[in-house]
Amino acid sequence: MEEPIDEINRIKEVLFFQKRTQKWLADELGVSTTAMTAMCNNKTQPHLKDLKKIAAILDVDIRELLISTKRD
Repeated sequence: MEEPIDEINRIKEVLFFQKRTQKWLADELGVSTTAMTAMCNNKTQPHLKDLKKIAAILDVDIRELLISTKRD
C-alpha cells in the first residue's frame, strides 16, 4: 500500500487564486514544467532559496506558500 503524500506547500493553491499557471511560474523561476508540476503536487519540495523566489514572483509572504504544522 502506498504511503499518503505529505502536503507541505500551497503553491498550486496560490497559483489558482492568482489565476496563473504552473507553466508561467516555471518560466519565471527558470525551471522545467515537469519540475514545477512535481512541486505543485507536493511530490518534491523547492529549496528554501527557490521558495523565497517563488514568494517574490507571486508577491506573497513566504508563509502563504506553506501549510501550517500548528493545529488550533
